[in-house]
Amino acid sequence: MARPALSLATRIFLGHAAVLCTFGVVALFSVSELHRSQQEMRLVGQGYLQLSQEAAALESLLKNQGQDWAQISRERNSEARAALLQLAPRTFPPLLRQRLASAQATLAAMRLDAPADEGRTLEELGTRLEQLSRGLDETEALATDAYRRLSASAPDAAAGMDALLAHQETLSRAIRALRAAVEARIATRVELAERRERSRGLLVIALTILSVGVGLLATALSARSLAPVRTLIAGVGRIRTGDYAAQLPVRGDDEIAQLAREFNAMASELAERQRQLEEKQRALLLAERLAAVGRVSAQVAHEVRNPLSSIGLNTELLEEAVRKAHFGTPEEEREARALLAAISGEVDRLTEVTDQYLRLARLPRPALVPEDVNQLLTRVLDFSSQELDRAGVRVQRDLDVQAPRALADEGQLRQVFLNLLRNAREAMPAGGTLRVASRSLADAVEVTISDSGGGIPKEVQERLFEPFFSTKSGGTGLGLALAKQILEAHGGSIACTSTASEGTTFLLRVRRA
Repeated sequence: MARPALSLATRIFLGHAAVLCTFGVVALFSVSELHRSQQEMRLVGQGYLQLSQEAAALESLLKNQGQDWAQISRERNSEARAALLQLAPRTFPPLLRQRLASAQATLAAMRLDAPADEGRTLEELGTRLEQLSRGLDETEALATDAYRRLSASAPDAAAGMDALLAHQETLSRAIRALRAAVEARIATRVELAERRERSRGLLVIALTILSVGVGLLATALSARSLAPVRTLIAGVGRIRTGDYAAQLPVRGDDEIAQLAREFNAMASELAERQRQLEEKQRALLLAERLAAVGRVSAQVAHEVRNPLSSIGLNTELLEEAVRKAHFGTPEEEREARALLAAISGEVDRLTEVTDQYLRLARLPRPALVPEDVNQLLTRVLDFSSQELDRAGVRVQRDLDVQAPRALADEGQLRQVFLNLLRNAREAMPAGGTLRVASRSLADAVEVTISDSGGGIPKEVQERLFEPFFSTKSGGTGLGLALAKQILEAHGGSIACTSTASEGTTFLLRVRRA
C-alpha cells in the first residue's frame, strides 16, 4: 500500500484549518464592519445630533435675547429700563458662550474618532463655529454700546439698538445655516450607512454560505479519510469488554495501521496491569487476613499460654511424685512415666505454637542496621549443620564475597533463614542437595535457598504464604507467612518457584545498606 502524499492527521488538520480560516475571515469582516457601524452611530448620535441640538439651543437663546432687547427698547419707564439694562448682560451672554463652548468640545471629540472622509466637513463646521464666536464677541460689543446709549438717554440710542438687532438677525441666520449644514450631513451619513449596511449584509451572507460549504467539504473529506476506522470498532469493543487477548488487524503503514498497533500494545499493557492489580488485590486480602489472624492469634495465645504454664508446672510436679511413688508392677510405673512424658511433650509443642502465634501477631518493628548477609547465612548453616547431616542433606554454598551489607534485623532475618532451612530439610526426607547462594543487585542483596525435593504443586504455590495453610501433618502454616511478614517489614520480598520432581527455590531480597 503506497503511503499517501499527506498523512491522515495532516489532511484533517488542513481541512479544519481551511474551515477555521474561512470562518475567521467572516468573523474579522463582521467585527470590522460592526466597529465601523458603531463608529457611524457615534459620529451621528454623539456628534452631529449633539451639534444640531447645540445649534438649536443657540438659536433659541439668541431669539430670546432679541426679545429681551426689544422689550428694553420699548420700555419707557426709566427705572424699569435701568433694571433691565443691568440684568441683560448677566442672562443670555453666559448661556450663549456656554452652548458655543459645548458645541466646540463636541466637534473636538468628533475629530478624534471620525473617519477620514469626514475631515473636510468637520473643518467647515469648525470654521462656522469660529465665525459664531466672533459674531458673539461683536454682539456683546454692540450690546454694551447700545446699553450705554440707553442708560444715558442719548438721542441716537434707537439707532444703536437697531444696529444691535440687525447684527442679531445676521447671527441668527449663521446659526440656522450651521444647523441646516449639520442636519444635511446627518441625512447624508444615514443614507450612506443604510447603503453600506445592505451591501455588508449581502457580503456577510455570501461569506457565510462559502464558510458552510468549506466546512461541509472538509467534513466529507475527513469522513472519507476516517472510514477505515469502522473496521477497528469491533476489535476495540472486545478490548473494552475485557478481552485483552484480542488483537486488531494490522495492515499497511498509514495512521490507521499505527492506531491498530497502538491498540494491540495497549491491550497487552492492560492485561499486564490487570494481572498486577489482581496480585495487589490478593496481597491486600492477605494483609487483611493476616491482621485478623494476628488479632485472633494474640487472643488465643493469651488464653492458652497461662493454662499451658500451669499444666507444664503440674506435670513437672507429677513427674517428681511419680519418681517417689510405689507402683504395684513395673509396667504400671512405665505406663505412668510414658503418659507424663507425652503430656510434657504436648505442652512443649503447644507452647511453641503459641509462641509462633504471638510472633505473628506482635512482630516488633525491625531494628534495621547494616548486616553482612553472608556471615549471617554462614552462622545459620553452621548451627544447622548437624541436623542437616543427620537428614542426609548435602549443603552447597555459593556466597558472593563481593555482596554488600544489607539493612536488616539480625534476629528476625535469622528466624527466616532457619525456617526456610527447616522446610528444605523436611522436603528431602531421603536426603538431597541444599544450595544456598547470595549475589549483589543494584539496590538489594538477593539470597536463594534451593532444595532437590519433590517440588510443590502449582495450586499449593498460590497459597504458600497464607497463614494457617500447610501441607504438613501437624504443621501450623505460620512459618512462611511470618517470613513474608518479616521481609516486607524490611522493605524486601520473598518468592517461590518450584518444579515437580526437581525441587523448590525460595528467592529473598533485602535492601542494600
